[in-house]
Order: sequence, then structure tokens, then C-alpha cells
Amino acid sequence: MKKIVETKNAPAPIGPYSQAVLSGNTLYTSGQIAMDPITGRLIMESIDAETKQVMENMKAVLTEAGMTFEHVIKASIFISDMDNFASINAVYNQYFSSDYPARETVEVARLPKDVNVEISMIAVK
Repeated sequence: MKKIVETKNAPAPIGPYSQAVLSGNTLYTSGQIAMDPITGRLIMESIDAETKQVMENMKAVLTEAGMTFEHVIKASIFISDMDNFASINAVYNQYFSSDYPARETVEVARLPKDVNVEISMIAVK
């Protein structure tokens, strides 16, 4: 059984997918980019600001599912330039206190809307 998780506090999907799907006690999120859910504007003034918006969008999805970053067991980070890794990692780290989730970070040729970072997560309650 699956339940679709949707919140207006994160950007609406820009294609045929859901923000997240809850299956049993496991939440699978779609990738989040740095789109302001209210204005629809991309936040790309700096890689730090962009990553913060991505994480805030992810936080909104987790919250809608009754979860927090403490529930995250796996994260996937896609970046357009590995030179941004340290900055992205520093912002990402602000959302976790300990017991970090498993993770991979992959440099890709291009991301939706030509953003610099996209993050998806798996969380378990």
C-alpha cells in the first residue's frame, strides 16, 4: 500500500511524479531543487542559498509525512560541479546532528531547470 505525500510548503512537481510516496513506514522522496514554493522562483544567488532552499523544501516534505531529518536513512545528492561539494556539504550538515544517513554525491552533466544541486532522500519512521 502506498500513500502520496504532498505539501504546498514545497514546490509542486513539474512532471508526472509525486513529492514523496509513503510505503508502510518508509518515505521515498523525489528530488528537490531550490525552487521557492510560494513564488516559484529559483533561489540561485549562491550555492549556499541554493542548497539551503533545497533542504528547506525537503524539510517541508518530511514534515508533511510526520518525519524529520532524524528519520532519514539515505540521501542522494546530484551536483553539476564537484567543486561545489564542500559548500553543499556544509549546508547539508546543518540539518543533521548525528547518526548521519548513508549518502552518495554524484556529479552530473545537467539537472532540471539547470540548477546546481538536487537532493532526494529515503526516511523510515
